[in-house]
Amino acid sequence: MATKKTVSAKKTAPVRNAAPHDERRHEHVAALRQGEARQRAFRRRAVVFGSVAAVLALAAGIGIGLAAGDKSGAGSGTEAGSGVGKGGGKLVTPAHAGGAGGTVITWGKAGAPTTVQVYEDLRCPYCAAFEKDLGGTLTSMVDSGKVKVEFHMAAFLDKRLGGQGSQTGLAALGAALDESVGKFKAFHDALYAAQPKDESTDTFGSSAKLLEIAGKVPGLRTPAFNKAVKEGTYLPWAAKVADAFYASDATGTPTVKVDGRTVNVLDGSGKPVSAAAFTQTVEQAAAAE
Repeated sequence: MATKKTVSAKKTAPVRNAAPHDERRHEHVAALRQGEARQRAFRRRAVVFGSVAAVLALAAGIGIGLAAGDKSGAGSGTEAGSGVGKGGGKLVTPAHAGGAGGTVITWGKAGAPTTVQVYEDLRCPYCAAFEKDLGGTLTSMVDSGKVKVEFHMAAFLDKRLGGQGSQTGLAALGAALDESVGKFKAFHDALYAAQPKDESTDTFGSSAKLLEIAGKVPGLRTPAFNKAVKEGTYLPWAAKVADAFYASDATGTPTVKVDGRTVNVLDGSGKPVSAAAFTQTVEQAAAAE
């Protein structure tokens, strides 16, 4: 079985939110349409990338296509002509970052009795669906003081889909976090709301687009924020946060845990569960502790 740091396209597995067993499974989330398009193109051109063939599997009612020939990009800084700087390679940790090595963002009251851990990639469409359908419910839980959220961000989809938007978007989130946790959360929500329908579109790879989206968050566009996004100040930090995801036992996005216990937030078809079901699941998991 391949480790999370090894990208493989030899087989696929059923779509489940609750902890698939390797990176191949969590990469299916955003590689669905990209993989299918590549597979069709491979057939037409009769091109073979190395010795690995494209694979197509059906699971839980969703077609999963994983194409051979991954594009590098995650953890590699930025690409020429992107308009995003490399940050000089110096690690700068934003204010308000926490956890081991400053790789975790905690939102909510420190004394909240229940901790919800959320593992996401900015380019993951299922993460966007989770945020759209259940983000408000999670916010209500945080506002009640009973729950705090720990965000663990990933950037693996840059490698799978090509581009750099997961990492540069995460670096921009670092600039927002340096302002405040509230600004981080508002920008996080704005980015998911602006996620392109085609996950292969590298919208978040452009500093101009990131700044445009940031303009929707009142008070975020400070000179310091603008400078950090344009110069890529927090790119090394974003790479460190992404590495922490790989070192965790979370193997899918979105993965949600309640006090360390993985819970389902997607149903068998890949759609978010209902708000009532999510609330009950969180409460039951918290009570089990």
